[in-house]
Amino acid sequence: MPVYRAPLHDHLFCLYDVLGFEAHTRLPGFEGFPRDVIEAVLEQAGRFAAEVIFPLNRSADEQGARFENGVVSLPDGFHEAYRALVDGGWPALTCEPEHGGQGMPHMINILFEEMLNAACLSFGLFPGLTRGAYVAIAQHGNAEQQALYAPRLASGEWAGSMCLTEAHCGTDLGLLKTQAVPQADGSYAISGTKIFISAGEHDLAPNIIYLVLARLPDAPQGSKGISMFLVPKVLADGDGALRERNAVSCGAIEHKMGIHGCPTCVMNFDGATGWLVGEAHQGLRAMFAMMNTERIAVGIHGLGIAEASYQNAVAYSRERLQGRAPSGPREPARPADPIIVHPDVRRMLLTQKALTEGCRMLALWTAQALDVSERAADPAERQQADRFVALMTPVVKAFLTDCGSEVANLGVQVLGGHGFIRANGQEQYVRDVRITQIYEGTNGVQAMDLLGRKVLHLDLFESYARPVADFIEAHDDDGPLEEFLAPLAAAHDLLADATELLRQRAASHPEEIGAAASDYMRLFALNALAFLWVRTAKVSLPKSNDEFHRAKLATARFFTQRILPQTAALHAMITAGAASVMEMDEAMF
Repeated sequence: MPVYRAPLHDHLFCLYDVLGFEAHTRLPGFEGFPRDVIEAVLEQAGRFAAEVIFPLNRSADEQGARFENGVVSLPDGFHEAYRALVDGGWPALTCEPEHGGQGMPHMINILFEEMLNAACLSFGLFPGLTRGAYVAIAQHGNAEQQALYAPRLASGEWAGSMCLTEAHCGTDLGLLKTQAVPQADGSYAISGTKIFISAGEHDLAPNIIYLVLARLPDAPQGSKGISMFLVPKVLADGDGALRERNAVSCGAIEHKMGIHGCPTCVMNFDGATGWLVGEAHQGLRAMFAMMNTERIAVGIHGLGIAEASYQNAVAYSRERLQGRAPSGPREPARPADPIIVHPDVRRMLLTQKALTEGCRMLALWTAQALDVSERAADPAERQQADRFVALMTPVVKAFLTDCGSEVANLGVQVLGGHGFIRANGQEQYVRDVRITQIYEGTNGVQAMDLLGRKVLHLDLFESYARPVADFIEAHDDDGPLEEFLAPLAAAHDLLADATELLRQRAASHPEEIGAAASDYMRLFALNALAFLWVRTAKVSLPKSNDEFHRAKLATARFFTQRILPQTAALHAMITAGAASVMEMDEAMF
């Protein structure tokens, strides 16, 4: 049977020991969150995820969302769980107090979302999308829109969804055809069809607020002609009283590889009433407020699945008896040893552990900067943090979901044939997590964003590279840390060299960016994890007399010796250039 328990000890270690959360709560607005409050919140979140949400995971996968006569039905238990989510105030964790939110740090919401997605990704998608809609309206909506919609999204009273993709265009939103025609009362009539809309139709909440990309009649061609509109499923009065159903409907739901409990909808807008959010023809700017929130959230989907898969692989490897340890029987009174004694099984488990815990630190480090970008008193500090968040957002989205898929597949391998069987839960993690590498811009798109836009065009690389280089220099004579620090320094040099090489090549050979982007993404991410594992080793070395910190040091050592060396191969692949990628004629494929 699958298992899940929130890794609260590791959560608190990452927050307070590695990332200095005690000092972080001195940011303006965070003074009311001392450690005892944070521990209580995380403990309650872990209990909610394990006891209320996790029991839904397998049944939701098997029952799935259903579509009949235009109505979407959700799996058993989702309505009760959603009501418990709202009653517990969980959707409001990081929302602004003026909207009824709790104003907590983004770092805490990252951990809550990890727990929720580890417990049941299909369920976790609903509040995640609502939070994204809240962010977009809170940042770009006018006063009336904020007053009516933001508090109801913050509380979870109403739900949210984003409507971008159309059948003829995916990432290239400049091709979209949905039309918005101005009306005499200041509203717009929205007409068009959107596909792949997660949580596009359901009845968890009495209203769903769609953020829809569409074109005005006078819109220029391409992405510069896109506007964003707020389209409610049910029209409401200014005081929030619901009136008639809007002209928006679900035409179908997709039959999918995974996340069966969350409907992926075809949504039809037939002259639906909507309102412009932000400025005309500036819809992408407004939508990216939601999109970037969702990109980090999707990275946390990958992290949650990785944690759940790792926990189940460890539990199985402790119980499954097969063969004897190479050095001799570990449990001679039993007919065989548990498979956790075998080196190859340990290699897989340690890979899962090193990637999962490293990804958690990376997500929290990024969320820490997001908090600083919004709260710091010094404008220069806010700007520097904002640059770091912009740089790291595609890394969090792509690398954490790549790792989620890698860790889930390793989980199946640890269980062997039993991993392929539905009753043991591992195969569901592989299916559920696979969409995360596609969501919110495929990971190839994220890699292009990192290298082509964030590093080469916006020149944000130093916002990451400088603090890492400063750390390496400051600890150059730290003898006990040398076994971790020297490999980090070498990998950092490789990343800096690859960055400069691509900077030189890109101007005259634009195909170099696309050919190198995915390899550069992983090279960058492994460097970031190496930096965080060195920081982990630094705080764990003085405490290595206890089991938890010894495990941290062992995991840091495994990452440094067995995963970080991939950076040399990635550097070689990047420096090889685009020639071998591009030389074959299309007809030869």
